[in-house]
Amino acid sequence: MFDMAGSSGVDMDPDVALRLFEEGATLVLLGVPRGTELGIDLKSWQVGPRFRGVKMIPPGLHFLHFCSANSPSCGGEIGPKSGLFLTLKPREILLAHWDPKEEDLDFSASKNDEEVNRIRGTLRELDSYLGPYPFEVMRKWVSLTDQISQELAVNLQPLSGRVCAFSDIIPEVQFRHTKDRAEQPRNDTACQSMKEGLDRLPKMKQREGTELRFSVIPKKTYPPGASPAEITRCSMDLSYSLETVLEQNYPEQPLNLLGELQFALVCFLVGNVYEGFEHWKCLLAVLCRSEEAMRRRKELYLGLITVLYHQLGEVPPDFFVDIVSQNNFLTSTLQVKGEFTNLKSDWMEEILALFSKSWLSKS
Repeated sequence: MFDMAGSSGVDMDPDVALRLFEEGATLVLLGVPRGTELGIDLKSWQVGPRFRGVKMIPPGLHFLHFCSANSPSCGGEIGPKSGLFLTLKPREILLAHWDPKEEDLDFSASKNDEEVNRIRGTLRELDSYLGPYPFEVMRKWVSLTDQISQELAVNLQPLSGRVCAFSDIIPEVQFRHTKDRAEQPRNDTACQSMKEGLDRLPKMKQREGTELRFSVIPKKTYPPGASPAEITRCSMDLSYSLETVLEQNYPEQPLNLLGELQFALVCFLVGNVYEGFEHWKCLLAVLCRSEEAMRRRKELYLGLITVLYHQLGEVPPDFFVDIVSQNNFLTSTLQVKGEFTNLKSDWMEEILALFSKSWLSKS
């Protein structure tokens, strides 16, 4: 078993390591069971018996994620992934204890100043039990999250504070009483149709507070009272939908939409949340089909090119190919974006050419 504590993927000058040890943040994670898969940002490990946390963490936004595991005697299966976004300050110490009942990290001890100060005083003794932050992925992590502010991460992640790979769903009706159950369709006879079978299934909903709080993209792409001509125009050019999203969510900071685009893909790539991938596709489709907005919001679209440049390096081209139709969502979407020629920018044209030659040619 790989023991995270004491391991490092990068050779580092001792003076640099000391400075990072003194200035970096520290996560002290006590009681995490052996065999748990735990990671930070783009790196994960299987926890060993000496593990007590992570040290030398650069200040800023990070994503701590973990999967509980059965003991080897019970098969050693890995459970679904959970995670949380943290914004760490220089020399900050966060203290958490593993909750075996919830199979989760409890950070309530971090609010106890006396306990945190006690840990700070024993940090050098804990050093050999702390795994160093994986600096080999830091540059890549920053490039994937540089538009996500602390406030934005708090606003987008669930109220529960946990990003979970599997939705926590419960029945819409709890069926606590016999009368409630008696009113439901009977299941003791064979279904005569697919519709009948679906109707018999209990109606489920996501547990309140566990859902990601993404911006809602309007279903109607045109304004109220639009004429037939306007409906057609707004169906081809989604600028009205884009402006609606910006006005409702980021009226003062439209570039936060790029942060949401990054947040969605990180939730998918690192947190294994498929909903993040679907929202990323929806946002990207709206951005790339908003021709009028491209002319008005040059800063937003120049930022989008940079964000996409780093994101596409993390995803294989064939990932976006529909299994049935063989159509590549991203190729067709960026081809629409390729019509973005009214913004005369040599830098922009270079990036678009790079997409065309390297990434899109692979698909």
